[in-house]
Amino acid sequence: MGELLKKSSVSTAETGMDQLINYSEELMLKKIGELPRKSSSAIDYLDDDGFSTTDIPIRVKVTIGRQSVAFDFSGSAKQVQGPLNAVYSVTLSAVYYVVRCVTDPSIPANAGCFKPIQVKAPSGTIVNVEPPAPVAGGNVETSTRIVDVTLKAFSSIIPEKVCAACQGTMNNVTIGGIDPRTGKYFTYYETIAGGFGARYSKDGVDGIHSHMTNTLNTPVEALESAYPLRIKKYELVRGSGGRGGFRGGLGVRRDTEVLAERSTISLMGDRQRHGPWGLSGGLSGSPGAYGIVRGNQITSLASKTTLTASPGDVLTVTTPGGGGYGAPSRRMREKIEQDRADGKA
Repeated sequence: MGELLKKSSVSTAETGMDQLINYSEELMLKKIGELPRKSSSAIDYLDDDGFSTTDIPIRVKVTIGRQSVAFDFSGSAKQVQGPLNAVYSVTLSAVYYVVRCVTDPSIPANAGCFKPIQVKAPSGTIVNVEPPAPVAGGNVETSTRIVDVTLKAFSSIIPEKVCAACQGTMNNVTIGGIDPRTGKYFTYYETIAGGFGARYSKDGVDGIHSHMTNTLNTPVEALESAYPLRIKKYELVRGSGGRGGFRGGLGVRRDTEVLAERSTISLMGDRQRHGPWGLSGGLSGSPGAYGIVRGNQITSLASKTTLTASPGDVLTVTTPGGGGYGAPSRRMREKIEQDRADGKA
């Protein structure tokens, strides 16, 4: 900003900013004008909040107008005891992300781009929490489900632009304790990749971070160098992607051995009861699973839990596969090939 103001006056800079905001709004209005004038509703679920085993519904109704797109989350679950509540800004962020995906991601992201987007999220619900309430998982888990349900609503309006459900969780893993090599505290945190949903004319991508994660894989060599941990297994899970005309991406399995005394493991994930849904006849991807191996015995772990580990214990994380797209029929493939030839796919 300082460099900009050395070259021009404040008024010139402000004028340029206003022009950019107006330009973004014009581009978004143009893209909205190309969408069908339709409404569509969808519902999806979080598995639980870590305190109960009750499904947590998130509902949305999408209405496309001539110069606006409205999102109404009425009917979503009330805020919960566990840390899955989302603040309003997280809900906005997830909705804005979806809108950019189904319109044009190259539109400059500013207030003008989002001015035509209207979001109703009733206060006191899991998508617009009232304080005091725990919200740590709202950003990392509930945000992914808001993306899922919003895409699901769009899938009946513009199916060729919407993928089947991706893994729908960030598989948050935190391990902490005292590093025996240094005698100092260590804290390791990472989100783990899974399957990307299949799309109109394409298989899903295997073992990738999707939608709201904004993170990348940590190389095994770097992880083992920095922390008292050893990766025993890291592989794609064969058959975990949902079947269909195009299959969902594969989830991954990663087994992590703890080398430090009395380490604390904290897990926060989802999609372990409800696998990522498929579209247009495609099947759901496989759900995820967590476990701890002690000796020759493996014990299943809840998707949201904390436990103490000893040296030699192995945390095993299996992530969900993506949903499949379309029934595996010749007719569907012929239609897609024709759409490709016409430039529609």
